[in-house]
Amino acid sequence: MLGYLLEPRKIAIIKKKAKEVSLMEKLRMNVQGRVQGVGFRYMTKMVADQLGVTGSVKNEDDGSVSITAIAPEDIMETFIKKIKDSPSPAGRVTYVDIQEDPLLEETEQFKVIQ
Repeated sequence: MLGYLLEPRKIAIIKKKAKEVSLMEKLRMNVQGRVQGVGFRYMTKMVADQLGVTGSVKNEDDGSVSITAIAPEDIMETFIKKIKDSPSPAGRVTYVDIQEDPLLEETEQFKVIQ
């Protein structure tokens, strides 16, 4: 289970403090498996919002899901673990390709791209 959600104000404080003390990781991920049609994108957004990760998630034509994510190193580690475990109960992740992308632009939130 995902646990409880934090209030937006608390998330903003956590993000601000995290940026002050941790290096930000900027990653692109391609997630394969049963990840489309099972609520994977929306559950990924829920996890990202809970952890304070910014970026986006979208379905790809080949059946995979692409994620861009920006977060402090320690939070990113937790986010990646949750993605590998599939945030959607009906989903099943078989492979995650992770690439660093230092050119990713920081955003204020995590978006589901239609």
